[in-house]
Amino acid sequence: MTSAIVIVFVLIAVALVLFTVEVIPAEMVALGLLLAFVMTGILTPEQAFAGFASDTVMMILGLLIMTSAIARTGVMSGVARWLQIATKGRKLLFISLLLGSVTALSSFMSNTAVTALFVPVVIAVTRRMGVPGHSILLPVAFASILAGSVTLIGTSTNLVVSGLMQSSGQAPLDMFEMTPVGLVLVLLGVPYLIFLAPRLLPSRSREASMEEVIRAGHYLTEVRLQKESPLVGKTLREARFGEQHDLNVLSVIRENGDQTSGRANTKLRSGDVLLVEGPHDAILKVKDQSGLEIKAEAKLGGAAAENGEPRSGKDDDRVVEALVLPRSTLLHQTLKRARFRERYGVIALGIRRHGENLLSKISQVPLQVGDLLLLQGSTSDLRALEDTGAFRLIGEADTTRFSKGRTIAACAIFVGVLALGVFKVLSLPVAALTGAFLIFATRCASPEETYREMEWKAIILIACMLSVGAALHTSGADAYVGGLLAGWAGSVTPVWILAGIFVFTVALSQPMSNQAAAALVLPIAIQTAAQMGLDARPFAMTVAFAAGCSFLTPLEPSCLMVYGPGGYRFKDFLIAGLPLTLIVMVVTLLMVPIIWPLHPR
Repeated sequence: MTSAIVIVFVLIAVALVLFTVEVIPAEMVALGLLLAFVMTGILTPEQAFAGFASDTVMMILGLLIMTSAIARTGVMSGVARWLQIATKGRKLLFISLLLGSVTALSSFMSNTAVTALFVPVVIAVTRRMGVPGHSILLPVAFASILAGSVTLIGTSTNLVVSGLMQSSGQAPLDMFEMTPVGLVLVLLGVPYLIFLAPRLLPSRSREASMEEVIRAGHYLTEVRLQKESPLVGKTLREARFGEQHDLNVLSVIRENGDQTSGRANTKLRSGDVLLVEGPHDAILKVKDQSGLEIKAEAKLGGAAAENGEPRSGKDDDRVVEALVLPRSTLLHQTLKRARFRERYGVIALGIRRHGENLLSKISQVPLQVGDLLLLQGSTSDLRALEDTGAFRLIGEADTTRFSKGRTIAACAIFVGVLALGVFKVLSLPVAALTGAFLIFATRCASPEETYREMEWKAIILIACMLSVGAALHTSGADAYVGGLLAGWAGSVTPVWILAGIFVFTVALSQPMSNQAAAALVLPIAIQTAAQMGLDARPFAMTVAFAAGCSFLTPLEPSCLMVYGPGGYRFKDFLIAGLPLTLIVMVVTLLMVPIIWPLHPR
């Protein structure tokens, strides 16, 4: 083992730890790893930065522009609207058409974007149907991930695998090369998600403790006691706050900033701010109680009064729930630091995070993916907020922005340029960038709006992780590990090697991004195949299908989006995701050696 191999292994091990603990964003870890390869002399700057100019990154850039534009034209909202009308409250029909729509869209678009669209639809429909949303939300997330294996562009992980294969001297993946296996996975996986997965999820009404049941669906908010409040001078026990208002007092913040716990003998004073939690309807009733006001509204009203404006809200003010999305620019920021009310003209009445007791002021809680905010604002302000791509409105989200002309044009461009790529008229990267150009040229979407909503973090992560393959090859680390695996594999059949590669890739893809896991495993898998005298393509395809198996933890963005609204626990993903992972594994190990023979011809 050379010193270069040792350096590469050490750097990758450090990166794996950082990917797992998530102290630093994944794209920053990948960028640091790339720079470390350069600083230690493993790669030249030209080798390290080649990923940013690769065909893979250019293709992803073009595809992200096109899919973002299609989402903005309203086609996905149109599908959601049709779904609600067509099912008419029939649960089995609803979930069947829902998962069918999810898989169809996710085969060609980002699973994160598709999940973000359908979460509000599921919540709204299940509320009207009177069925538990948690039995449907998780299958939606899983279906969107599963469908990524149907086409080359179903997920960026497939594009990373294709790019690494090309840099290793292999032919890149064709658009529909993965489709035979992907369709079988969908045909087996979707019935499992419809009929079996909901049965594996525990019924919260039976298993949860009474405290957990009471806390379920509760928002955190702040209530100020005005001078005329009849509660002033009373203790919390005497005020019977919980009984009268259905709100649990967590702590009391005095006017001087002192904070005390919400004990029964705590005496209330004028100007106190009560940190309370409760259902959204109870929070909204506070506004109608004499002597009580939600602190956020009080501040906004005061500011308006100073400017000579009326204290009341706009005539079309609405209260909605908003889901924090993975691409939100407000992630890890507090509402106060982001100047949320000043920037968007919307009031945050409460915040909800499943699985964690929030005991800070809502303005001081750093936002996370899957958080739910209770917002009040005008229709135009709420629509503008959703347009930023930071939130998805739930319940009363506006869906009138359906532009038939732009939708038809954007979809025609998308299908047309992909056809040019599939039939080899243009290479796929050129076709994707041509589509992006036409999207802007025909004004289906503006560059400013599209660039704001694009997942630039994914592009940086993928471009940087492509350097890992180069580092493993340049240092000889891939050949070294491949030789060890080939030597160990002498006593077993090649299918068992594929099984080991599948399990290793799945294990890595749980704590870290799928793209990073694929970038780490693929060079080693290709070298293992070479040293065993086998075709490298089935090994690469195994990595591609395995890297998409993000079903065992809620750390995948699509899973994070349903984690909070669905009231799930960490173990729910393991319970429902393990059978689906086994389905993918069995299908992969059976079909891959048939479609892509292990022995070269």
